[in-house]
Amino acid sequence: MNPERARLTLILVMLGTGWGLTQPLTKITVMSGYQPLGIVFWQLLIGAVLLGTLRWRQIGRLPVSAKTLALWLMVAVLGTLIPNTASYRAAFHLPAGIMSIVIASIPMMAFPIALALGNDHFSLRRLLGLILGLMGVAFIALPEASLPERAMIAFLPLALVAPFCYACEGNILAKWGTAGLDPVQVLFGASAIGTVIALPLALGSGQFFVPSAPFILADATMVTTSIIHVVVYTGYVWLVGRAGAVFAGQVSYLVTGSGVLWAMLLLGESYSLWVWLALLCMAFGLMLVQPRVAEQAEVGKTVAHG
Repeated sequence: MNPERARLTLILVMLGTGWGLTQPLTKITVMSGYQPLGIVFWQLLIGAVLLGTLRWRQIGRLPVSAKTLALWLMVAVLGTLIPNTASYRAAFHLPAGIMSIVIASIPMMAFPIALALGNDHFSLRRLLGLILGLMGVAFIALPEASLPERAMIAFLPLALVAPFCYACEGNILAKWGTAGLDPVQVLFGASAIGTVIALPLALGSGQFFVPSAPFILADATMVTTSIIHVVVYTGYVWLVGRAGAVFAGQVSYLVTGSGVLWAMLLLGESYSLWVWLALLCMAFGLMLVQPRVAEQAEVGKTVAHG
């Protein structure tokens, strides 16, 4: 392996490992009693501040129009508000490792949506990948020995809301583009608008909170998760431009695999044979649905919300 390839591979591993870490960190945050909409507000606010600091000289020159506002609103709603609210609620009840496996279904869900929007053409290879993904979900949902408690099965559909939203978001971006904005501008605008929307929702639902001293572990994990999202997303966008979407898209395997390993290491989770079979099905399904040719960086954004 040449030095440049080795460097890009190391960056890929770091990005995937970072994204995988967010699942057990989220589990720690929600188990503290913090409610989903309150967490979403702080995540969006931290993201907006970090990205605004990164691009502070360009904030005044952001092109604000009906198209960019609609784009930011779509990304805020489908990229954070709905999926994260659902995920945080599901994460309270499901093991973090299961959440990591479920998030791997994004490409499988994206395929039929892409066909409906005309973004892709039918492929037996990708259809098989979709079937394997569905088998993976079935291995978690159907056998009685798959989950620690059978009551958890009721929250599996809630966990699937996030990958469905990300699949829709990615296809919308692929179909209609980003209104001339670069990915960081898209994420900053979406974070800013999302913060404005999330605040009254959190206040109105009674889920708003303000971290205060003495700070607890959940405060640290919430801030850390928000920072990781910004850092790895920016790094992923850079990697797509440097190495192509196909190479960067392999981060999906690392996000899922490292998420399971982080959950075992940090939370002491253990899984049944059915869960390991589900992970195997998801891995093979990802292998089949991954694109063979480079795609626009915006399409790859779906991975960035794991």
